[in-house]
Amino acid sequence: MKILLTNDDGYSSEGIRALERSLSAQHEVWVVAPDSERSGMSHAMSLRHPLKIRKMDEHGYSCSGTPADCVILASHGVLPFSPELVISGINRGPNLGTDLVYSGTAAAARQAALNGIPGIAVSLATYTPPFKYDALARLVADRLDYFLSLWTPDVFININAPVAEDDDAYELREAFPSRRIYKDTLKFFDGPDGYSYSFFMDGYVDTTEEIGSDEDVVNQGYASFTRVLAYPCAATGSNDALEPAVAGRSAQ
Repeated sequence: MKILLTNDDGYSSEGIRALERSLSAQHEVWVVAPDSERSGMSHAMSLRHPLKIRKMDEHGYSCSGTPADCVILASHGVLPFSPELVISGINRGPNLGTDLVYSGTAAAARQAALNGIPGIAVSLATYTPPFKYDALARLVADRLDYFLSLWTPDVFININAPVAEDDDAYELREAFPSRRIYKDTLKFFDGPDGYSYSFFMDGYVDTTEEIGSDEDVVNQGYASFTRVLAYPCAATGSNDALEPAVAGRSAQ
């Protein structure tokens, strides 16, 4: 299978390299990823300026754009073929529940689905080192046929897992997106150039506790997967949910 890897952590991130190692044994793997970190870009696209693309190796390209840009470029001529599968990640940090709205990792998988290509977003659900990606990368490679069997048009798969030792094996459970409310803090200061500057500082996330949600599953030590609609379902007219709907049921 010809697989495109991308992410929002950047071309040289450890997570994407772990996926490349795990998948290359049985598949033809190509990488088109941002040239630096693009976390929190959501589904932004570069519409008003040209993208810079650099060939990094035989099967790898970096791009000045966003994760969604990378999928669009790869599907429309940067690669000598259209990928059969897009995997985005492994992200450093969770993409649980409402994170899907903000996540560049999820946006790349969503863009794949919008292009009619199976898309999978993969995230390691921790912000604290050490970041150990190999067990999760192996799960993706070992269960790839299963994840593909779950795919339907206009849906992408979102996977999250806690940190595990490299030789551990995850138990996999289906979940629905949790509702997460972000309690951000900002710090301001006035610069000598006449501008006021603002920085996001450490905050916290308040999660609605629900049994069977992706956060609940990950907190129990399992790997979660969720089937997420790539866009609001026209058949139901649903476009007002905060988090994306789960394929086959409404988001909680």
